[in-house]
Amino acid sequence: MVQRYVPDLTRFAAVCEANYHRLGHLERLGPDADSDVFFQLHDGGRHLGDVHLCRLEKARFTETWYLEQVANNGRWLNNPRMTVRAYHDVGMLEVMSCFRHGRIRAVNPYPNARMHLPDEKLQINLFLADWLDFCLRFGQAADLDSVWSLES
Repeated sequence: MVQRYVPDLTRFAAVCEANYHRLGHLERLGPDADSDVFFQLHDGGRHLGDVHLCRLEKARFTETWYLEQVANNGRWLNNPRMTVRAYHDVGMLEVMSCFRHGRIRAVNPYPNARMHLPDEKLQINLFLADWLDFCLRFGQAADLDSVWSLES
């Protein structure tokens, strides 16, 4: 008998809360509160890519963002791109769509025709956490040496 996947909502909420704070740090790189954010990724003198954060929609309690790495320094890398929604009243950021995937289901039957993982939504939000951490570590705006100090 196959055991049905049950989402770990506590873990999912923790990932979404941490991602909300990560995006908040990156958002401050914009010239003002309502503009797009552009920055480059550098490791020393090596250019790793360019990132564009675009606010698509702003409401009282939510914002929708399109996050995209528009260039990278590696032929084998896909440029991450996803639409995320920030929920300001609860301080959470959730992936709404990723790459060519439209709506991301919280739970998928397994196996399935597209071979999505049972916890695909959690996995994509964990990927967002890794990518935002990468941006915080290697991101550089024109007037800053780095986006985030690891000591902060």
